[in-house]
Amino acid sequence: MNTHGPLNISVFVDPLFQANGLLLWPVDGTDCWIIDPSFPPQADNLADAVVDGGLVARAMLLTHCHADHLAGACVIRDKLPEAPLWAPRGEEHMLADAGANLSAPFGCAVTAPPADRLLSPGETLHLGELTWQVLDVSGHSPAGLAFYCPAAGVVVCGDALFAGSIGRYDFPGSSGQRLLKNIREQLLTLPEDTVVYSGHGPTTTIGRELRSNPFLS
Repeated sequence: MNTHGPLNISVFVDPLFQANGLLLWPVDGTDCWIIDPSFPPQADNLADAVVDGGLVARAMLLTHCHADHLAGACVIRDKLPEAPLWAPRGEEHMLADAGANLSAPFGCAVTAPPADRLLSPGETLHLGELTWQVLDVSGHSPAGLAFYCPAAGVVVCGDALFAGSIGRYDFPGSSGQRLLKNIREQLLTLPEDTVVYSGHGPTTTIGRELRSNPFLS
């Protein structure tokens, strides 16, 4: 578990694609979010952590709707039926389409339940007393989102930005030009000490990526 001021974050790694699923909750509260649940046993571990920690899952959020970031949605829904699914507006068709979410090419048709809420850039979300901003980081996927909490100094950006790299843009609906534009305008404009939680790999900071990411020079 990592603590960022008023926010706790635990990272659960999917052993198949090394995708990061996140459990977030305020230091002084029990409301929590699950972000990007992936293949078992990661999703089961996320759900168990909610129950074991005495937390209440207020939402299951997706940064984008590729299979490795939604494969655990049905597991979470079964174990935590109170948690609504929030997905990016513009990618809702990918939840039930194994071709569009890129699972069919791997020979495993993965789907997720319909979204209970569709999120758009510019929205404001609340987790306990913490306020989050929804940012446009599309480009790796058609309508990918990041979630930024100024009070905690944390941004969750899915597969847009990684430590020393950026997301792929050779998938259907991807755009390298749009991805780079959004990284520069939506992420690199955040305070340099902002901690970046990516969809794969270790955390980094905005300042570190500004200075050393070879894809952004």
